[in-house]
Amino acid sequence: MSHARRTAEAYADIDPEKFGARPARRTRPRTKDRPDYSDAEVGRVLTVDRGRFRCQMLDSGVLLTAAKARQLGRKGVIVGDLVRVVGDTSGEEGTLARIVEVEPRSTVLLRTADDTDPTERPIVANADQLMIVSALADPPPRPGMIDRLLVAAYDAGISPILCLTKADLAEPDEIIELYEPLGVPVVVTEPGSQLDEVDELLVDHVTVLVGHSGVGKSTLINRLVPGADRSTAEVSEATGRGRHTSTSAVALQLPGGSGWVIDTPGVRSFGLSHVTCESVLGAFGDLTEFTRDCPRGCRHTDEEPECGLDEAVAAGRLTPGRLASFRRIVTALLEQSG
Repeated sequence: MSHARRTAEAYADIDPEKFGARPARRTRPRTKDRPDYSDAEVGRVLTVDRGRFRCQMLDSGVLLTAAKARQLGRKGVIVGDLVRVVGDTSGEEGTLARIVEVEPRSTVLLRTADDTDPTERPIVANADQLMIVSALADPPPRPGMIDRLLVAAYDAGISPILCLTKADLAEPDEIIELYEPLGVPVVVTEPGSQLDEVDELLVDHVTVLVGHSGVGKSTLINRLVPGADRSTAEVSEATGRGRHTSTSAVALQLPGGSGWVIDTPGVRSFGLSHVTCESVLGAFGDLTEFTRDCPRGCRHTDEEPECGLDEAVAAGRLTPGRLASFRRIVTALLEQSG
């Protein structure tokens, strides 16, 4: 006789009313209800440092430090995020609040380590402008990097601005001529110059500043936000490159509360593996009209026959340098996507 049958016969005469029936595994029904944080205070994330988030509450203006709640799991919280905060929101020294929800983002600026890295790295949330900061000399401007940042801005739905610094060392005319066809606002600064034109572009906006190390980005921030005290450094004479002075992004409110600027660490590369070729073409708005007569399926590389961009160069309507910059990015994207 099997063990199962012997066990069944042994318990056959037991009265279930006397000894009670086997209890259910769960005596409490499961619930899909989740805590309601709709009344929780909302703050803006200003800095992120080793799992601690410095926030400014929107209504009270209180500055506080918060940790991320466990229920958020791996959901990232980045500078610029609007978050709901509970717990001790007094902002007093030694207190720690808790971020329980991240509000939907209007925009996210992304980058990858390089064009072969599939991992998207969110930099800043909820910015509506991206100011590309480029020195005119020391270090010299790099149109290839400017183009990449323009692509990232257009792909994220963020309006770009080009800020050319150190105009005391070189003339800006060549760079302005290169980007004028795109309709991108261009502002030019030099040490001690008035920043009225820059201020006008920043009012009532959230603007993230991105650029190479040593281009004067932190210096510009310090002038826009007195007391910001962002670290600055000279450009190395040996390499012609600046040293990283800002190690993390930080959001700073402009005087009078008229807007926000977000300073980011200097970059030496800006991967675009998350961007499509269509997004690249959208960033080069001055090229669009030349691609209308391209053969179907044209990828606009230098290997494509009868590409309208080559015809535009031959006709003198497009500069070879502008086309080369566009094709560098497209080729890199096509290679990384296989």
